[in-house]
Amino acid sequence: MDEQIRFTDFDHLWLQGEAGETTIVPASGDDFSGQARLFKLGTYYSPGEWLEVGGFTFDFTASNTGLRGIQAQVNGCCIHDVEFIGEHDSGTWGPMLVDIVDSAGTGLVERVRMPDGGLFTANASDDADPTVETGPTGLLLSPYHRGELTVRDTEIGAFPDNGLYVSGTNGRVIVDGGTFKNSNVANIRLAGDGSAVRNATIIIDENRNRDQNQPGIRLDAGQNMVVENTTIKLDAPNGDAISVLSEVSSAQIANSSITIASGVINDGIVLKDGSGDIEISDTDISMDSGGQAIQIRDGNGQVQVEGVTVTGDASGASGGRSAIRCDRGGSEFVGLTVDQPGGGYRRAITLTGDNCTIESGTYESTHHAIVNDASGTTISGVTARAYNGAEAVKLLAGNSDVTIVDSVLYNGIDDRGTTNLQLEGNQTP
Repeated sequence: MDEQIRFTDFDHLWLQGEAGETTIVPASGDDFSGQARLFKLGTYYSPGEWLEVGGFTFDFTASNTGLRGIQAQVNGCCIHDVEFIGEHDSGTWGPMLVDIVDSAGTGLVERVRMPDGGLFTANASDDADPTVETGPTGLLLSPYHRGELTVRDTEIGAFPDNGLYVSGTNGRVIVDGGTFKNSNVANIRLAGDGSAVRNATIIIDENRNRDQNQPGIRLDAGQNMVVENTTIKLDAPNGDAISVLSEVSSAQIANSSITIASGVINDGIVLKDGSGDIEISDTDISMDSGGQAIQIRDGNGQVQVEGVTVTGDASGASGGRSAIRCDRGGSEFVGLTVDQPGGGYRRAITLTGDNCTIESGTYESTHHAIVNDASGTTISGVTARAYNGAEAVKLLAGNSDVTIVDSVLYNGIDDRGTTNLQLEGNQTP
């Protein structure tokens, strides 16, 4: 196939192949006529009403044949059982763009595989038109996406400019299942109210020379965003597991698992400056690399962390002394289990935001398990221990109105000068 097929303003269009038997082989970039798309089905100003595409293999195994296979801008669609084999190596647009143009429209991308990823443009031949600055994106949604798209059981390999990228904020994207591996910038990058990642697996186990940052999930903007039942394995860490950016006004992270192997220092969950109301619950974080399991920066909403477990041998020598650091006032930590036996004076939790609450749970670490550098802190019903024999709790000077009650604090409290410190019902074995 050596030129684009373009069809717009259609009512219903079906393109159906026989899975495993219907293969499209593009011409090389220097022989392709026109811009580097095979199928352009609808446009944002003249979308198709309904599109179904399924049962096709796009064969990119020959060199310089990584063109965009499908660009669909429609009001509804079902794109299923499509496979891209071979590395996308022509330095142009990635394999797929899908937009649901109608705000009331819905679409499904299901069982689409592009496991071989794409080449950085700097390493490509640049023969195709147009070139892209960094490299291709695996599955892109443009700012013209307005409706709801579900991406189910999809596999996306290592792309230079995001694996799955939602580049606008006006639609909704639901990622349900699938595997996402080794993409630069972000493996899943979401925006839009109600957008979610559920039941997905994200793996970073390879860093190419030009991979500067390979985070698992990046939430860019929106409200009521969700990450749920998702596994993130940073076996070759090169980016944070989950980043929540400042334009996210509310989000939930629940029932998920994060594993960060030793290596480059990265964080588990990072709530950026200015982000809003965030709930983190029933999530396991294993840290063998230095850094924070949870980093909460100052923001515009309340943070509640409940039922989270943090384990691993991370050191406190660099990347953050504590497993959890909270700079945001009014945050709540309920029923956590934190066990951090690593070196470098590793600590369990440090509070610098005022009026935070730590309720119940177990905090154990090499050095002081709980460090408070804030006023208005309440600690109740916890068990805390420093493995090196230091005091369980350290209270830094210059703060006031700290309350610690009904807790088991091994070796007691190191109080450097707290005004109006209230202690009641504590045990200090």
